[in-house]
Amino acid sequence: MDPNTPPVLVLPGPVTGGDVPGLCDDLRALLDATGGRVVVCDVAGLGPPGLGVVDLLARLALTARRAGGRIRLRDPTPALRALLDLVGLRFQVEGQVEEREPALGVEEAVEPGDPAL
Repeated sequence: MDPNTPPVLVLPGPVTGGDVPGLCDDLRALLDATGGRVVVCDVAGLGPPGLGVVDLLARLALTARRAGGRIRLRDPTPALRALLDLVGLRFQVEGQVEEREPALGVEEAVEPGDPAL
């Protein structure tokens, strides 16, 4: 595996409250084993979004933060993204540029005569 490629945790659906501690343990183990800071959570198989999915993702994000990392979502449905927006949870989605970072291949141009910042 490419050391620059984050590990992937596939989240199967439907998820019950009893599944959450085991998935958090799996996430923590991936972060520990790889020494990475990011784990990609594949959410395509979660099924219809609901509060159980929101709870799972919030707990996974908290687990990652406590371990010094973070999660990134892969393949969230538009409905899941809307629900996460509604409840105020923000996640980076795989393929999106992180905030405060320019997109790959984009460079800021400096015009002659521009004042230094």
